[in-house]
Amino acid sequence: MKVSEITIQDVARYLRIDDDADETTALQPILDAAIDYVKATTALTIEELDEHSDIAVAVMVLCQDMYDNRAMYVDKGNANRVVTAILHMHRQNFV
Repeated sequence: MKVSEITIQDVARYLRIDDDADETTALQPILDAAIDYVKATTALTIEELDEHSDIAVAVMVLCQDMYDNRAMYVDKGNANRVVTAILHMHRQNFV
C-alpha cells in the first residue's frame, strides 16, 4: 500500500472501529496529521513516501496511536519506537 492511497476506511479497518459516521469523521484529521508528521520527519514528498511500503505501516501506527491517546506528544521519549525506526531509515533532513 502507498501512503497516498490510505483512506479513512483503511484506517478504520486498521483500528477495528465500525463505519460509524461519528467515529470515522475524526479519522481524516488524524490521517492528515500522521502523513504530515511523516513528511516533516523524513523530508520526503508524498511521491517519495509512496516508494517505501513500510512507511504506510508507520502512518497506520501513528493513526492508531493518535486515535488511542487522542493527545499530541511533546516529549520525544514517548515516540513509538517502530515508527521512529521506520522514519529514520528514510530520513533526508538530518538537522
